[in-house]
Order: sequence, then C-alpha cells, then structure tokens
Amino acid sequence: MSTVARWPVELRHGPVLLRPWRLQDRRAWNEIRQRNAAWTGPWDSTRPPESIEAPLTFAGMVRQFNRRARMGTMLPFAVDYRPGERQRAVLAGQLTISGITYGSASWAQAGYWVDERWAGHGIIPTALALAADHCFFTLRLHRLEVAIRPENVRSLRVVEKLGFRYEGSRHRYMHVNGDWRDHEMFALHADEVGPGLLHRLEHGPGPSDASAQ
Repeated sequence: MSTVARWPVELRHGPVLLRPWRLQDRRAWNEIRQRNAAWTGPWDSTRPPESIEAPLTFAGMVRQFNRRARMGTMLPFAVDYRPGERQRAVLAGQLTISGITYGSASWAQAGYWVDERWAGHGIIPTALALAADHCFFTLRLHRLEVAIRPENVRSLRVVEKLGFRYEGSRHRYMHVNGDWRDHEMFALHADEVGPGLLHRLEHGPGPSDASAQ
C-alpha cells in the first residue's frame, strides 16, 4: 500500500525524540513503570476477565509492536527526552498510534503517558504533535482520535493545547484500571490542522486552522 510508511520511523523536535522500542529498553521500562505505578495506574488499559490473550512480557510486547508496525497498523513509539544539551537522552514515556485504517475510513487513535518525573516539560504535547503531523502529512490519514478518561485532567490539557475537537462521551468504552470505563472523545481531521500541530503548538492556531474558527 503506497501510503504506508516504512518502519522503523523516528521523529524528532528539539529535545523530544519518538523512536521504536528496543529490547534493551527493558530495564528502563520496568523501572519507570514500577516507580510510576500510582501515577499511571488509574489510566492504564487492562485486560477484561473474559480476555483469551495471555499477558505479554516486555520482549513479547516489543516484538508484537514491531510486527504490527511493519504491517502498517500501528506506530509504537518510545518517547526520549534530553533534559539539557550536555545530558544524555532518557526514556520519558510512550506514545502509540493504533488502529491505523486506510481506505474509506483513513483514521487512527493516539494514546500516551509520561514519566511523572518529566511531567510539565511539554514532552507529550510535542510528541503528539509530531505523531499527528506524521499521520496527516506522511500517511495521509483523514482522522486522528484520542479517548481520555473524564477524570484525567492532565491528559485533557494535552488535547486542549493542541486544539483537538471534543466529540462527546462514550459509555464503558475501554477496559482501564480493572473495569470498563467511560471516555471522552476528541478528534482532528486533516483539513483542520493547517500547517500542522507542531506549528500550532509553537505559534498558536492560525487563520488556516479550521478548528480555530
């Protein structure tokens, strides 16, 4: 399919880098997830009791992610952040574009989290802007959705900052933190983003952004 970009893909802006997961990320992943259990736990997706899928190890997750990415149905990014010019980049979070569908639908959905240590540094808004611009301008998708728990104030601020349009609530939409939870739905279409979300993030919405009207 001509619209499917080759994997692996790396996207960078300033101190933020989106890159594929690597098996050698296991130690950093485990440390971050354990340390952030109370921070991310209320928003983590979980498997319902009736699920027939076995839990994945980290290595299994990486292999599955990369397989789906090569098929063109997912963009599973690790988010690296360089705190300063003289400092090494660190694993700071995750951003996943999933459910990529072409043809008459031409849509996908984004999900993300950030290490509490780096919250407030603009990492996830930048990461989501980078990934969204890739979806709209490289993959030529029409629509990008974000589903957020109504209590997740920090995540709601991300889509608000980037100008995602609110589309209403979905009852018991996704299994999160041990139960089926309601979510608020936000979306953008390609013809609403003007020169792109990275441009919007840095300069604010312009007159060509349909969502700003």
